[in-house]
Amino acid sequence: MKTMLGMADIPPEWPASAITIGKFDGVHAGHRAVIARLKAKAEAEGLESVVVTFDRHPLALLAPEKCPPSLVSTEQKLELLAGTGVDATVVLEFTTELASLSPERFVQSILVDALHARWVLVGRDFRFGHRGAGDVDLLTRLGAEAGFSVALVDDVKPDNEHRVSSTWIRDLLASGDLTAASQLLGYSPTVRGVVVHGAARGRELGYPTANLSSKSQGLIPQDGVYAGWLTDDGTRYPAAISVGNNPTFEGVPQKQVEAYVLDEDLDLYDHVVDVSFVERIRGQVAFTGIGPLIDQIADDVERVREILA
Repeated sequence: MKTMLGMADIPPEWPASAITIGKFDGVHAGHRAVIARLKAKAEAEGLESVVVTFDRHPLALLAPEKCPPSLVSTEQKLELLAGTGVDATVVLEFTTELASLSPERFVQSILVDALHARWVLVGRDFRFGHRGAGDVDLLTRLGAEAGFSVALVDDVKPDNEHRVSSTWIRDLLASGDLTAASQLLGYSPTVRGVVVHGAARGRELGYPTANLSSKSQGLIPQDGVYAGWLTDDGTRYPAAISVGNNPTFEGVPQKQVEAYVLDEDLDLYDHVVDVSFVERIRGQVAFTGIGPLIDQIADDVERVREILA
């Protein structure tokens, strides 16, 4: 996949394209349905398949207090988009200037002049241009004038009632429902971060953990203990993962992610690793002493083995 960071990265000789536009937060099943249609249309008509997305949620600029947390970072999003097989992705910096473009100017400058659109695929609720003034009807009219066609892609509704959305997935992660969240995403929710030094309590208990930096990428699920995987430099290891502040001890930061890699003693400090969540085992518990805590960790590890087997 060719990645173009901003309009200046788009070559002037860019070929005719089939395009879809959106935030694509999480690159979930609904997004993948759009991209599958996009690729089929591009292949049938000899066009480049192009995703146009943004470096942040528009609300991060327009109304930060209302902006939801991102499911994935831009880096993670680009990797997920590359995995769909799309030809190219354009990442637009969502600035005041971009937000102020009229619908007509947005279409002309980005879709027509830069990407030479022949088809544009969007959902029924698609909005664009200053204050979301543009809708599908306007896009269709502008396309007829500029020489491209518009195709609507129906929502994906796994239960025949609710459409797959980033909001739904955020709610599932907040409740710890990893099974449902993974089904809607099409992959296990994953946090990426640098392994940093912690208090070494895990090693003292016989279960050394990789502690992720608080500046990790990806949405962290509800506090609790999870079965999952830690991936380091392409190698995946089964792991018991703790999320939270470890209420048995004082002074532990909120929402700390710690992963105990089963049956391995790895030096992961300063490595950038992915921690993927498969299933929630239990919530966080404050234990009365070290003995009960060690017994519970041993039980958690056995459950992780069973789940990942």
